[in-house]
Amino acid sequence: MIYPIILCGGSGTRLWPVSRAAFPKQFVQLHGQGSLFQQAAQRLSGQGFAGPVVITSDPFRFTAAEQMQGIGITPQALILEPEGRNTAPAILAASLWAAARDPQALLLVAPSDHVIPDPAAFRVAVLTAQTAAEAGQIVTFGIRPDRPETGYGYLELGEGAGGACLPLSRFVEKPDLATAEGMLASGNYLWNAGIFLFRADVMIAAFEAHAPEMLAPAHAALGGVKADLDFLRLDPAAWRDLPDISIDYAIMERAGNLSVMPYEGQWSDLGSWTAVAEQSAAQCDAQGNLISEHAHAIDCKNTMLRSDDGKLRLVGIGLRDMVAIATGDAVLLAPKDQSQRVREAVDLLKQQGAKEATEFPRDFRPWGWFESLALGARFQVKRIVVKPGGVLSLQSHQHRAEHWIVVEGTAKITIGDEVKMVSENQSVYVPLGAIHRMENPGKIPMVLIEVQTGSYLGEDDIIRHEDIYSRG
Repeated sequence: MIYPIILCGGSGTRLWPVSRAAFPKQFVQLHGQGSLFQQAAQRLSGQGFAGPVVITSDPFRFTAAEQMQGIGITPQALILEPEGRNTAPAILAASLWAAARDPQALLLVAPSDHVIPDPAAFRVAVLTAQTAAEAGQIVTFGIRPDRPETGYGYLELGEGAGGACLPLSRFVEKPDLATAEGMLASGNYLWNAGIFLFRADVMIAAFEAHAPEMLAPAHAALGGVKADLDFLRLDPAAWRDLPDISIDYAIMERAGNLSVMPYEGQWSDLGSWTAVAEQSAAQCDAQGNLISEHAHAIDCKNTMLRSDDGKLRLVGIGLRDMVAIATGDAVLLAPKDQSQRVREAVDLLKQQGAKEATEFPRDFRPWGWFESLALGARFQVKRIVVKPGGVLSLQSHQHRAEHWIVVEGTAKITIGDEVKMVSENQSVYVPLGAIHRMENPGKIPMVLIEVQTGSYLGEDDIIRHEDIYSRG
């Protein structure tokens, strides 16, 4: 069996404003059915594959679990990194976790935010590379380039025959255009997909040889792991001692037992809006425009117009080779050939303290989500949606009172010692300091309008007395 290790971190900057730090691109539906994370899990499932191990962080734990549940896949483990430390610590932790169960377990490490339109063909490539990995090779997957791409790293093929897998000479950093054109012309380079197949004990031995200083803190992080609901939390103090380093720098550029499995099919890391448009070229109109449901094009050519908000109509007139991406609180406009500079926009907004750089108006929680509808000096109006069976924490506030109006479904409300059912068009008042909770006992989403009044309305004005989701 091959054990998929799905890396599920990310800063959410490259596809802003649809992707942000609070909800990065792997959880967004950008191409095909389901989110990129769900597509990755489905792609690495089926005959020959065990249940996946997902490595993510605390803010994304419930989203990852819920999206897994949504596609009917049960992960073997959901491992939570205390903080992002790049790919090398995550891969080492996964290797140690697997080796404790089977030292020769085959691990397939893959990012959660890539697009591979033909999952069956990719699985064939993985199974083809299995023999080399079982024999002690670290197999990296290379994509046959079809253009001089400057946004990807490359793999230079070595000399000699290697069977299905080819010898690897070296890793090449992202090149300039002239270098990329030369690589493409030579036919001896593949794009580095960042996907690896190896035995757990082989990868651990590679760390012992090339990054031995990482082993002790990684062992300690796993040794101090704590179960939290369905999640495994790595020890934060030990994890902090690990360097922030990629697997390429820590191991791949130093190891000698490397092979390349060429993959001839389509692949993209969706690193820019232009890449998203290219993957959806079949959906373009006769003028090459990719238009979403709430967007419109007039005399436009080769543009991407996307509005993710049904209340916001996006109209382009006379545009050429542009991307225009609109959400409810932000709009991005850029020439297609500069769409990789989106990170600069996010950095600028961060410098100005704009919450739109990293957060969405809609805030997701394990029980559902909420969004702010109106905000004043001493009041805030929210829409709160609680999924069936969702239960908010038993909590109180020091600085605000709340009025709740149920507009859809039925809420079970606790205020102090009183518990009652509140139906549509009914309301309740929660005095300042009162211990309270809402939950949805029904089979349809419950929607509630909350009006907060008080001197401080921040989300950190919450004292949790009980919480089924084990939040602090």
